[in-house]
Amino acid sequence: MLQTLKALADPTRLRLLGILTHGEFTVQELTAILSMGQSRISRHLRILTDAGIASVKRQGTWGYYRLDMGDSLFDELWSNLERHLDTLADWPKDRNNLMSALEERRGRSQRFFDQHATQWDQLARELLPVVDYRSQLLQQVPHCHALLEVGGGTGALLPALSVKADQIVAVDHSAPMLAEARKHATQQGVPKVEFRLGEMSHLPLCDAEVNWAVLDMVLHHAPQPALVLRELARVLDSQGGVTIADLQRHEQEWVRSRLADQWLGFDIAELEDWFHQAGFDTPEFRYVSASGQEHDVIICTARKKSA
Repeated sequence: MLQTLKALADPTRLRLLGILTHGEFTVQELTAILSMGQSRISRHLRILTDAGIASVKRQGTWGYYRLDMGDSLFDELWSNLERHLDTLADWPKDRNNLMSALEERRGRSQRFFDQHATQWDQLARELLPVVDYRSQLLQQVPHCHALLEVGGGTGALLPALSVKADQIVAVDHSAPMLAEARKHATQQGVPKVEFRLGEMSHLPLCDAEVNWAVLDMVLHHAPQPALVLRELARVLDSQGGVTIADLQRHEQEWVRSRLADQWLGFDIAELEDWFHQAGFDTPEFRYVSASGQEHDVIICTARKKSA
């Protein structure tokens, strides 16, 4: 108890916790948001991690700090303290810097995909080949009335998805990517697809508009994967669910610059945590292991929790 109270008894640490409620951040990002030196930020983060309030997740040589909920004392205290962050003199500036940092993450990804839309399929195959997993992905997608595909890129999966649903909503944040997907759907004679421009963390859909959602090699591009899952829960109906295929955790850091990846794949623990926070049942996982130079894939499927 005393360690938790001590950790909270400092305005800089409260500001750090306020930032971490919005996602996971590196020390470099936190120093920029708070306009402080790295050694000072690192000292405060060490106090928070020692108290079990925050934790660090390693992705290659990067460390991403996150807020740790679950301790009853901290959860109760923070639910009250968070409402009073505006009383801290520096918090309005921190909040603006935080939004700028998140926008920069999003902007880097969009600029990349706008630039490489017409060459994306070939680029991905050559630079980051993955094991053949799509038949197993499709097996996890039930037949439904309205299906959402998020970040479908050039529309390669649309023909196979079209036999799973009466209508499809395809969302991507890159207008050139959507143009490629629309062209591909027309060439393949894929019916009843509505293309919408939008962010995966702010989907251009109404509440409970679709029955199922599919994300195929998309989540590792998200600045805030947990926020994406919460947004998916919003647009799915009460019986809805999601199927996600993505990379298993790897250490190929070059993908950040060459393929605009935000995350080096995922592991079960973090995905389970994000699904739980978003209001889904515990997901079912399937591993598709590769040989040679191909990368392993993880497929997870989860339904919304019953009300």
